[in-house]
Amino acid sequence: MGTTESQTDTTTKLKRIAWLSSRDKTRQFDCVMHHFNESSLEDCFHRQDGKKAVGIDGVTKMQYAEHLKQNLDSLMQRMRHMAYRPGAVRKVLIPKEGSPGKTRPLGISNFEDKLVQKMTQRVLESIYEPVFLDCSFGFRPKRSCHDAIKSLQQYLFRHKVSMVIDIDLKSYFDTIDHQLLEEMLRNKIKDERFMRYINRMFRAGVLSESELSVSEEGVPQGSICSPILSNIFAHYVIDEWFQAVVKQHCRGEVEIFRYCDDAVIACQYEGDAQRIVKALAKRLAKYKLQLNEDKTRCVRFSQREASQGVRQETFDFLGFTFYLGRSRKGRYIPMVKSSGKRLRVKLKRVSEWIRGARHRYKSMELWRIFCTKLRGHVQYYGVSFNTRYVTRFLETAKRIMFKWLNRRSDRRSFNWEQFNAFLNANPIPEAKVHHALF
Repeated sequence: MGTTESQTDTTTKLKRIAWLSSRDKTRQFDCVMHHFNESSLEDCFHRQDGKKAVGIDGVTKMQYAEHLKQNLDSLMQRMRHMAYRPGAVRKVLIPKEGSPGKTRPLGISNFEDKLVQKMTQRVLESIYEPVFLDCSFGFRPKRSCHDAIKSLQQYLFRHKVSMVIDIDLKSYFDTIDHQLLEEMLRNKIKDERFMRYINRMFRAGVLSESELSVSEEGVPQGSICSPILSNIFAHYVIDEWFQAVVKQHCRGEVEIFRYCDDAVIACQYEGDAQRIVKALAKRLAKYKLQLNEDKTRCVRFSQREASQGVRQETFDFLGFTFYLGRSRKGRYIPMVKSSGKRLRVKLKRVSEWIRGARHRYKSMELWRIFCTKLRGHVQYYGVSFNTRYVTRFLETAKRIMFKWLNRRSDRRSFNWEQFNAFLNANPIPEAKVHHALF
């Protein structure tokens, strides 16, 4: 396929944007639309997962690839003449992690729109990634949930902390105001054509059960641009404000750890924590966001008080419960374990999956998929201090499998002796530490 520039050149030019942004955090970018061309969009095409759900138009990656050159040429012609308009997003509801019976909306775009979104995301990431602060971990290159967990655990261990604020934002993704976000983007991006396309993405609408709705707020979860846009909004509303204002007005040390809309603040003094909660609520209201007051709470978390026999509290962050436990030397230190709420949800899903899959697969194929699921759990929850809880999950999942295998028919498939012999020949993954916190 003929291209206007090589895919390597696209990456190189995006790296230059990142370099310029890192050198001068206040730098503005006047022209970014020239990075959208047949070559860069082809690169975005190859980065797409062909197994993802399709949008309203029903076009798959394989179908789009049948006439790839013509499709990309057509797309670029429309973009150059400002004739491209994103299609509406198809809304689906998926189970909400850790909240049985609740769902969260997911937006699925048309395949062609995903290419434009991907390139938009790459441009925005190049501009803003050097600007983002170290307290932000969510959906960023070379940063992960485990980096956030480790940084928080290390801070709690090394600093004087008496109180932790467990922050819960109310429907964050659904309440991001488009106009306010656009104003934030315009602080650094002066390319009017680029901003017009951003505006069109906002106004593309959401199709739910044959009803099209267009809102002035919200970035659909599932959109490729959603993580970077939500991070930009939180950067200006929360992160910068916390570093420039909150820290300057606190009596003691305070630090925030944010993974997209999930955040905690560690405070040296209880008084600071109480004032921060009030100030944060006002700050969020200014940008049309809300704290979930029922779930946002101040948690006592003092190593000194724990050593004096004063009972301390716990809080959850990214699927882990943080608590103060005794080290081998008898000292109280911050530790983590699998969140009990998440654990129950995951075991319920394991049971539901086995129940539905036991008749679809032969025993060895069922067992292979089962072990793959367990391996994913071990790799995420396999952190320091948590081996016992991972082992408990594996043992419970194993018993669930035994129960459902014996309900395949009127005859029992296994007794425990036979099942253990099968386990010895086909072992499940072992609990081990994949992510050391020290």
